[in-house]
Amino acid sequence: MQSLPLQLWESTAAEWLVTFVQATDVLSALIGLFIAYQAYRGYRRNDSRPMLVIAVGFALALAVPFLLVVLYVAIPFLSETTVAVLSQLSQLSGLVAILYALRMPS
Repeated sequence: MQSLPLQLWESTAAEWLVTFVQATDVLSALIGLFIAYQAYRGYRRNDSRPMLVIAVGFALALAVPFLLVVLYVAIPFLSETTVAVLSQLSQLSGLVAILYALRMPS
């Protein structure tokens, strides 16, 4: 199986599956950015601090990991391990921020 241009590591999965996973990763990042934008608009409109934290949480959980993968492809000196650790930390931080926003007083 040939490596696809955006494929980061060798996979024994079918080519359609790799393409599907990459397409859903892009779609998840775009939806996450849209939700973060809408939450930010809610923060600006209502001056609601929890909405700001939710916006940051969605950006950290969905958009930043995708951007790290793009940087990994574009900048060759980043190691795969570094990108994986930063991506997981970003997702975890985003989820904690969302959880915090749901529990904090408005």
